[in-house]
Amino acid sequence: MVPVDELRPLAFSVAYRMLGSVAEAEDVVQEALLRVHEAEGVERPEAFVTTVTTRLSIDVLRSARARRETYVGEWLPEPLVGDDAPMLVEDEETISMAFLVLLERLTPEERAVVVLREAFDYPFAEIAAMLGKPEANCRQILSRARRRIDDDRPRFDPDPQERAALAERFLAAARDGDVDGLVSLLAPDVALTGDGGGRAQAIARTLVGPRAVSRAIAAFSRRLASWEGISFTPVTVNGQPGFRLDDAEGRVVAVATLEIAGGRVRRVQSVVNPDKLRHLGPTSDLALRPGPASA
Repeated sequence: MVPVDELRPLAFSVAYRMLGSVAEAEDVVQEALLRVHEAEGVERPEAFVTTVTTRLSIDVLRSARARRETYVGEWLPEPLVGDDAPMLVEDEETISMAFLVLLERLTPEERAVVVLREAFDYPFAEIAAMLGKPEANCRQILSRARRRIDDDRPRFDPDPQERAALAERFLAAARDGDVDGLVSLLAPDVALTGDGGGRAQAIARTLVGPRAVSRAIAAFSRRLASWEGISFTPVTVNGQPGFRLDDAEGRVVAVATLEIAGGRVRRVQSVVNPDKLRHLGPTSDLALRPGPASA
């Protein structure tokens, strides 16, 4: 029998992709591992913990749907920064914030089938057993889910070094509030989304277009000029280039991630809701202060 603790990365990988929440995923993982520990005669512990984690996550999604429908402003997942969680990243796309946002369009069962098939490449026969559904039904669920999300699936440049270099140029232009410099780095259909959750300053709705996005980022840069000791740190966010913004005391203010494709930034997603940043350490109150909306 595989030691229970060795199953944690797998369980968290499933739960986080299903829920988009670190806190909720950790709760599900604890319950799933407890059930594994209490079970007897488990021949395939990895399949067992995946089944339990998936079913628990479906239950959480069903209970959380009403809460997410009343969420203030845009909803983004809780960001994973660097190696801050026990995680298996078999497929870079399926851990990106952009992809997790797309999964919000799906029903809990659709989401489960997509995660199990596309992130972990489980055969349909095993997915059917995990969900207690006929295999043909699971194939239909995946087909239906793909139709709902495929047109907007994120695209990423394959070379990590090229992505990192472009992200560095973006960050430099953002620090300087260089509107023209930012415009030159953005795709024609670039979108900027901020998640404040009603707790922190964030743009009210997603902005689209290089000029609108660049002006919003430049305005945020001017706001930062009034905050002493602010630091930008390039980091990996959900497998993609991004940055972390900390105040003078090292408390996290925001985390942002970039979707880079075709040599341009296609999407910027920034989380400033402190409730979604607590797993990264102490959070700052700077973004809670009255003032211009932050990016």
